Formats: sequence, structure tokens, C-alpha cells
Amino acid sequence: MEEAYKLITGFLRENGKVGIRNHVVVISAVVCANRVVEMISEQVPGVIPLVHQHGCSQIGRDKEQTARTLAGVGKNPNVAAALIVGLGCETVRPEDMAKEIATTGKPVEYLIIQESGGTLNTVAKGAEIVRKMVADASEIQRTEIQLSDIILGTECGGSDTTSGLAANPATGYASDMLVEKGATVILSETTELMGTEHVLAKRAVNQEVADSLFSIVARVEQESNRMGVDIRGGNPTPGNIQGGLSTIEEKSLGCIYKAGTKPIQEVMEYAETPRQKGLVVMDTPGQDIESISGMIAGGAQLIVFTTGRGTPTGSPITPVVKVCANPSTVKTMADNIDIDVSEMIEGSKSLEEAGREIYQEYLQVINGKQTRSEIFGHREFAITRIAITM
Repeated sequence: MEEAYKLITGFLRENGKVGIRNHVVVISAVVCANRVVEMISEQVPGVIPLVHQHGCSQIGRDKEQTARTLAGVGKNPNVAAALIVGLGCETVRPEDMAKEIATTGKPVEYLIIQESGGTLNTVAKGAEIVRKMVADASEIQRTEIQLSDIILGTECGGSDTTSGLAANPATGYASDMLVEKGATVILSETTELMGTEHVLAKRAVNQEVADSLFSIVARVEQESNRMGVDIRGGNPTPGNIQGGLSTIEEKSLGCIYKAGTKPIQEVMEYAETPRQKGLVVMDTPGQDIESISGMIAGGAQLIVFTTGRGTPTGSPITPVVKVCANPSTVKTMADNIDIDVSEMIEGSKSLEEAGREIYQEYLQVINGKQTRSEIFGHREFAITRIAITM
């Protein structure tokens, strides 16, 4: 079956990276610019607005992380061109974001509402800019690419017992197949590594990587202790517990399967770009949308999302492949599930068969097949914070 998809295609970018989608985006630098961003996007079909609640009254590492995330989304190879819109007095500066995105060589411009004459004038100027960007992007043709060009982000949400028993192991099998082809796979959700960090550390390529794994997990534990709260209830969530996951350690043991079995090459901060090929770890929260946003900001062109209880979650610029092994969920939420591996639970499909099915789905999606979340227009986006708002 693998032979049928030897040829995969994508969009070659100016810096040599490849995208599997060809989006033009309008990115808000600050919450105050959100409605203007939406109005600009409404003027030109196909343009994707990217809005959020941050960008002002942030300082230090927290501001830097928000800026890195927003610029990272613009730099993602799935983006052909970007327009940044700011108010003019925010801490995350649109001109700095545009300058960072421009390092990729792709078209990028920015507008400041206070300097453009208010909402209507900014919308008119923005619409003119993105109209040309869309026209230019439409002329970019797909070309043959290699799987080694791909970064896959892995996520699990709405997890239950079937996630750890079937969906995650099958996804892990597909992750190993990608790594063997030279691709990069990101394991995320630091909260859901708790209790398994010693298992993962044994697979680290060196002591530095092992120590980094222990460090990011310790930070989560320290933050929980600082707040004086029990992590249980936030993770595992009430839905996880109803689905049969009683402790974070139990959830973590299932979570780590989705990234496969390969050596861990490096540990990255949130929204950082991988420096190594193969399996890497990104420090993200367990909250699905914030975690996915970090990985797409790190360059992931494709996301796999395993779920037991079901979720419609998508992403603004990156296709999200949903994998489910719960026989009930694949019936009740059939319109949100891309790959049904529930036959593993029923005993009629092997781990290898399910893993290869997921791998084949990746190849089709890379080549242009739309995922369910893309079809329904799910574009959820959120940035994790590490400090209070000033």
C-alpha cells in the first residue's frame, strides 16, 4: 500500500522549506486589532484571520513567547504570505513580527491602525494588500517533496482508555514510519509526560536531553505546588476520568505511545523550531489548542490528534488528522473523525495494520486531501502564557 503514494507534493518556499497548504493569513499583533483582522479577511475569500487575546501588557519571557508564537505561525511553510495588523501601542510590535517572518523570504507586510486612519481605512488598505497576496499565491504550483521535509505534531485530547490502548500506539507506529523516512515528529503536552519522564529519558540521545526532559516536567510540578492545588481535575480532566483514566500517570503512560519508539533527539521550548530530525519533545501544556498552536509555530505542517471521547478541534493553517479507537465515539462523532481504528479494540485489526492506515492518511493529506476539521472550518487558536498580565 505504501508504494501507491511514493510521490508526495507540496509548495516550495523561498527558504527551502515546504508547505502542504498554501494559505494567506492576516495575523493580529494584539487583541485590540482582532476585529480589524477579521474584517480584512472577510473582504477576500480564502484569507485566514488569526486572532487571539494577547499582545499587550506582557513583559519578559512571556512577551517573547507570544511574539515567537505569532511570528512562528507566519513563518510556518503552510503560509504563503502574511499581513500583520497592530494597533500601534502594544508590547508585541507588528513591525518586529513582520521583520522576523521576512527572514523566510515570503511576502509579508504590516499595518498599524492608529497610523492608517482607523478601522475603515485600515480594512481598505489591508484588503488591497491581501488581494494581491492571494493572486500571487494562486500561481504557486505543487512540486515533488520528500517526507524528510515534514514536521508532524502529535496531540491527544478527549482521551479515554481506548486512546492509550489503541489509538496512541497505532499513531506511534505511523510516527516511527515517518521518522524512518527522515521526517521530524514532535511529542507535546508536558503535563501528560508526568510520571513517565524516567521512561522517556532512557530514550534520550544524551544526558543533556534527558536532563531537559526532567526539567520541563519538574517546572509543571513546581507550578502546581506553587498554586497549592491538585493537578487532578485539570489533568486528567473530568472527561478523561469519566473515560476511565484515574491518574495523570495512567494518562501519561498512554499519551507517550503516540510519538512512537525512536530516540529523543532534543527538547524544545514552546513554539521553538526543531533543530534536529527525528523524534523531538516540545514543552507545551496539556490544553489541546494551546499545545497545537505551539507546534504549528514551531513549523509543524501536519498535526495528528488522537481522541477517545471526540473533539472537533482544528487549526488555522495546519491540517489536523483525527484518530479514534472508541467504537461508540466513531459513530456519534463520525463527522469529526478521519481515521477509525476501533477494530483494534474489537480485535479484528492489528497494530501494524492500523499504523499503516494512519501513515497512508498522512500521505494523502500531504498531497492535498482535506481533513474533517478543514472541511468544517475549525480554526481554533490560543497561545499559552507563563506570566500574569501587567
